[in-house]
Amino acid sequence: MRLPAVAGAFYPGEPEALRQEVTRLLAAATAFAGPRPKALVVPHAGYVYSGPVAATAYARLRAAGPRVERVVLLGPSHFGAVAGLALPEEESFLTPLGAVPIDEAAAARALALPQVTRSAVGHLREHSLEVQLPFLQVVLGPFSLVPFSVGLASAEDVAGVLDALWGGPETLVVISTDLSHYLPYEEARAVDHRTAAQVIALDAEGLRREQACGRVPLQGLLLEARRRRLSVDLLDLRNSGDTAGDQDQVVGYGAFALFEPAGLRIVPPRAEHSEGHGHRADVATRVARAALANLFGGPAPARPVGEPWLDEPHACFVSLHLRGSLRGCCGALEPRAPLFEEIVRCARLAATEDGRFEPLAAGELPGLDVEVSVLSPLQPLAAEDEGEAARRLRPGVDGLYLVAGSHHATFIPAVWEQLPDPRAFLLHLRAKAGLADGWRPDTRLFRFTAERYQEPRP
Repeated sequence: MRLPAVAGAFYPGEPEALRQEVTRLLAAATAFAGPRPKALVVPHAGYVYSGPVAATAYARLRAAGPRVERVVLLGPSHFGAVAGLALPEEESFLTPLGAVPIDEAAAARALALPQVTRSAVGHLREHSLEVQLPFLQVVLGPFSLVPFSVGLASAEDVAGVLDALWGGPETLVVISTDLSHYLPYEEARAVDHRTAAQVIALDAEGLRREQACGRVPLQGLLLEARRRRLSVDLLDLRNSGDTAGDQDQVVGYGAFALFEPAGLRIVPPRAEHSEGHGHRADVATRVARAALANLFGGPAPARPVGEPWLDEPHACFVSLHLRGSLRGCCGALEPRAPLFEEIVRCARLAATEDGRFEPLAAGELPGLDVEVSVLSPLQPLAAEDEGEAARRLRPGVDGLYLVAGSHHATFIPAVWEQLPDPRAFLLHLRAKAGLADGWRPDTRLFRFTAERYQEPRP
């Protein structure tokens, strides 16, 4: 059993006093109507400082819905050197309100991932996870826990763990992080408002180390939220100068709730899913090729049986190449229909409506190479000028949508193969949008990633 490390310091150590304090904080939280969140982002200082902010998030768990049975809880490792994401060695976490058992089945699934280990050191003194438990115990009643102390890990490492443990409404994800640290009051407010805007925009890559002590677990959640098309509500944004401290040097606290699309559970296309990237590539490109053949008298494309991922709404592009040269490429940045229908539509458009090329001829079909790119949701890419935009781009990873007034253009990530330099990538994108003269002050950028499904080679 992992014993409390900060009971009596960060929160009351006596059971009744603790229950009364949590109940008081929840009662004082702003009332919200609406659905129950899938995920929360909450601060982790002493209750006198961050408790009122955390309570605004935990109060949202009182919304109607199936009972939460498991909480996947992630916070930064403040004291122990941790490689990757560390589960505890103990079988339960103890607070003054009782013991919370570790979900060993879920822990075993996580331990099958290379970035997950067990570490007693990573949890021994760690308060970022512990301070969340009394709130969860009061609001949820009995539940099991999958707690991760996050150390030397990447945002993708975190997103991979969340993907493996995401589950349905029985599973809640909680990310524990404070925001800015030890800045003057007004400077902290400005930094934290910028951070909140990035969280709302699911801008994982834009977050900097100084903006949140739990930056990596927060980034991982934002990556997975983008893939699953979650929305974000800002519930509270204050600092210790607003709650219980002076304003000379303050710590920022934010509370956010993330919601899955209503009535729809999105399972993002990922290479590591059990169906396998190669299998999905074969299925997606066969659908696109059937749509092309249908233009010339072939049968209408049939929806493959046993492929539920094709029923989920995802935006996509279909690219056609002939003898190594582009022959057509069309798509959309936002999903308007299930992926199966989007692939069929985009394949037909690439063959007939790409204004750069004559419509495809039947005789070209045998020599075509077909590629399908399934897109993540757009996220803003903040940049003051083209130089900053080039520095923030990830070559080979980011697709980019540029808008300036009535001008707009898109490059999918595959374009990096022809334009590997970020400045050249931006220059050609501007030219495609009709802005060859230079960067305009009203330019807005949105980036996205893509799963590339290419036809298997014979």
